[in-house]
Amino acid sequence: MHPFRWTPAEGKRHATTDRRRLTGRYPVSEQIETLCGQLVEVAEPSELAWLWETCVSCNESAHLLVASGS
Repeated sequence: MHPFRWTPAEGKRHATTDRRRLTGRYPVSEQIETLCGQLVEVAEPSELAWLWETCVSCNESAHLLVASGS
């Protein structure tokens, strides 16, 4: 398991290391800090939301975390 989670927020798929929710989803409208350094509001995790564009900065940071074995 990776040390981050993906969640739809503000029109993109963002990654976060926020561990306040270890299981299940983040509540809609909850604010989380993302790997790109933004504080974003979680969106409804609908099927369509999971098809949103992936945040480029979060994706790059997630790849670095995986490569480092963190």
